[in-house]
Amino acid sequence: MMRGVDVLANVLVGLVAALHLCFLVLEMFLWTRPAGRSVFGTTPEFAESTRALAANQGLYNGFLVAGLVWGLATDGRDPELFFLSCVVVAGLFGAATVSTRILLVQAVPALLAIGAVLLA
Repeated sequence: MMRGVDVLANVLVGLVAALHLCFLVLEMFLWTRPAGRSVFGTTPEFAESTRALAANQGLYNGFLVAGLVWGLATDGRDPELFFLSCVVVAGLFGAATVSTRILLVQAVPALLAIGAVLLA
């Protein structure tokens, strides 16, 4: 039987995975469309010229999703902590180089998930 903290940890890891799945879709499939451009605040010209870079970035988000789902599917605390740590590092780098909003959207949920996984 799962304890409440175990459920919370799984929910938070799942939330981080879901966020990165959304990022994958935005970057790989919606980057040049109005919805994607609106989320990232880009012009049609910029979006088109950076399409391949965004798709590559989206693919990396997919790898994060795969690792987090792997951890959830196998009750693997180590994979979860590793991939959540990768998310935190990427969020800190993104906050320092692109927008501080990335800290709240990416790094904070991952940090909360790490805390829950460590307590579980």
